[in-house]
Amino acid sequence: MLAARFYAAKDIRIEDVPVPEVKAPDDVLVEVHYCGICGTDLHEYLVGPIVTPSSPHPLTGVTLPQTLGHEFSATVTEIGSDVRDVKVGDRVSICPLITCGRCYHCRRGNGHLCLTMACTGLSAETGALANYAVVKESQCAVLPDSVSDLEGALIEPATVAAYGVDWAGVTGGDIVLVTGAGPIGVLSAMYANAIGAATVVIAEPNPNRAELARAMDIGPVVDPTQDGFSDLIADLTGGIGVDLAVECSGTTPGLTTAISSTRGRGKVVQTGLHTKPATVDMMEVANREIAIYGSWCYNLTDWPRVIRLVAAGKYPVAKAVTSQIPLADVVAKGFDVLVDPRGDQLKILVSSK
Repeated sequence: MLAARFYAAKDIRIEDVPVPEVKAPDDVLVEVHYCGICGTDLHEYLVGPIVTPSSPHPLTGVTLPQTLGHEFSATVTEIGSDVRDVKVGDRVSICPLITCGRCYHCRRGNGHLCLTMACTGLSAETGALANYAVVKESQCAVLPDSVSDLEGALIEPATVAAYGVDWAGVTGGDIVLVTGAGPIGVLSAMYANAIGAATVVIAEPNPNRAELARAMDIGPVVDPTQDGFSDLIADLTGGIGVDLAVECSGTTPGLTTAISSTRGRGKVVQTGLHTKPATVDMMEVANREIAIYGSWCYNLTDWPRVIRLVAAGKYPVAKAVTSQIPLADVVAKGFDVLVDPRGDQLKILVSSK
């Protein structure tokens, strides 16, 4: 089968490798339909290895090269002897996190904070930028007929976005600001809208991304570097500030905008990952008693709930997809396009066919 294998920064190779095998009783072999290219994948491509293991991973034992891909939908083609919850032919969305089940956080139901956590497509035997992958039964969530294969591949990033908003909390009628209109930013805005925000404002300085976000008709999309931005926030909030800011750009300017736009005793959640330290005016945070939340991944139990929201049409995740490409072209038409600051793509899905 074909697989996109990461060796080092700017070194992803499309290789012919053996189809992975079902070995453990709870293993599930799946044929991949679609896989998204995540910001984490892009960071690996530009400056990695970061989370891909250059020495044996403590939980999975794997090391580079790594087949990438952790946002995916698939069909079950083979199951281990103890598998009961999925069957051959089921369409599934995969939760890629692999946890130890015994550390402090795992025993308290916070598996996403597992001290030795691994991830399919980043630090595991297989990944989904390939024709097939092997996962555990516990990673599989069956998709209803009303959720397409394309939507199934978006459940993982949609759940990242949902978790950040949930962690900080939205009350019905809140005014929410999302800084950064990348895939997670757009999905965060959709989710906040779905669960009761009165108005969702998206702040995005890149005109290409701003135009893509504007076409989704979620709420006002404005350039935070322009003079009219602060006036818009003041007009919407009576000069008080937004109730919640969801920072999705992973930049100091984005975080500064989020904090300065938030009301006293409001909340800021950092959902976008920072690859270098950010500068924060803690006097401003203290003076207005702003609560800042860190957000990492998602609860492992979130998958069925997010799938139901998508199935009900309340979380229109497919709107985030701007391109579909074949696996063979994943570097030239996927990674290279997405790391180009002049690029006009939002979410690219890779078809394994």
